[in-house]
Amino acid sequence: MNPPKKAPLVEKKYIVPFILITSLFALWGFANDITNPMVAAFQTVMELSAAKASLIQFAFYGGYATMAIPAAIFIRKYSYKKGILLGLALYAIGAFMFIPAANKENFSFFCISLYVLTFGLAFLETTANPFILSLGSKDTSTRRLNFAQAFNPLGSLCGMAVASLIVLPNLISDARNSSGEIIFQTLSSAEKAQIRVHDLAIIRDPYVAIGIVVVAMFVLIALVRMPKLHGHSEKAKTPGTIRRLFSNKEYREGVVTQMFYVAAQIMIWTFIIQYADNLGINKATAQNYNIIAMVLFLCFRFGGTMLMQYIPPAKILAAFAVMASICTLGAIFIVGITGLICLVAVSAFMSIMFPSIYGISLEKVDAQDTSLGAAFLVMAIVGGALMPPLQGMIIDCGTIASLPAVNVSFILPLICFIIIAAYSFRCIRRF
Repeated sequence: MNPPKKAPLVEKKYIVPFILITSLFALWGFANDITNPMVAAFQTVMELSAAKASLIQFAFYGGYATMAIPAAIFIRKYSYKKGILLGLALYAIGAFMFIPAANKENFSFFCISLYVLTFGLAFLETTANPFILSLGSKDTSTRRLNFAQAFNPLGSLCGMAVASLIVLPNLISDARNSSGEIIFQTLSSAEKAQIRVHDLAIIRDPYVAIGIVVVAMFVLIALVRMPKLHGHSEKAKTPGTIRRLFSNKEYREGVVTQMFYVAAQIMIWTFIIQYADNLGINKATAQNYNIIAMVLFLCFRFGGTMLMQYIPPAKILAAFAVMASICTLGAIFIVGITGLICLVAVSAFMSIMFPSIYGISLEKVDAQDTSLGAAFLVMAIVGGALMPPLQGMIIDCGTIASLPAVNVSFILPLICFIIIAAYSFRCIRRF
């Protein structure tokens, strides 16, 4: 008797849509990771505190919280394809808003631009994640999503490379003297104004460029026929869907866990520059550590996805959450380059967390509830808006219990990883 044939990761009839939708993961990866180092850039050029500069992340991830549920309702009424097209349109509009924001030299205008841009990302993530889950057997859905999500860090690496090679090295405001101190702070108001015009233009240009790429993707997807899958054509009532979703323990706890995961990811990647800066490393060099972190993230994402053929996702998630916690402890208590290496290593163990929590949470959710279920998981990205400003406030303290405040501030991601570990161990017992 022949053994049962394993379901393919992606059915042949879905290959072209899978490739196109997977490319979107790289697009929002670019936006996420070119924006993270901009917190440090704006802090210097606009002369802001760490807490105020981190409002960039509040605006960026606040857009997800605002638009995730409207995006799901739109998709249920219309289609995945229309949701993707609207998401791309909003993404492009937000990117092009950087032109007037730079002209006005207004920090609030930049925040609004990012807020609108992430309206588009909320539509894309609310649409693309469940779309990928639907392109084949439910048995391979979490592995399929991990594979698609593996292309997200490719976009992230591009965003980091642009920040590291084009933006940060060309910021005149980050020039330092022989003692490693920033010269910009000692200049006259007129000199600062001239530098600010230059630096804000440098920050603006990559967003305008990606806006053009997004418009091209809009045209391409508009011309390609997408399969009609479960989730957008269902007529289920929204209140009933919400009751079913939140009576599902794995889903309910998954939404909360996802919020803490995104908070941890954004804090790790946003403040790695401030951590390095405390060691006397300039922003452009510090961004290279972020790039190394993303390379680790990418490699471990592919490796973790391969392991899921043999080991249940919840067990891998538990092991990675424990290792991330250990590395974060090193970043907190070891002052110096070794602590920075521990902080970089955290990214390796964050690699499979988002798609694994996402897939596990939706594993027992009915097809008719998937689009709204996905929306709450995307809405959980609000964790990236809420906790970075709190970490920024801790960093502004200077020194805490004889440790640099920037080190102590990583207690917040540590708490997040402990919560993820607890969720994964509970899931191991239930599945």
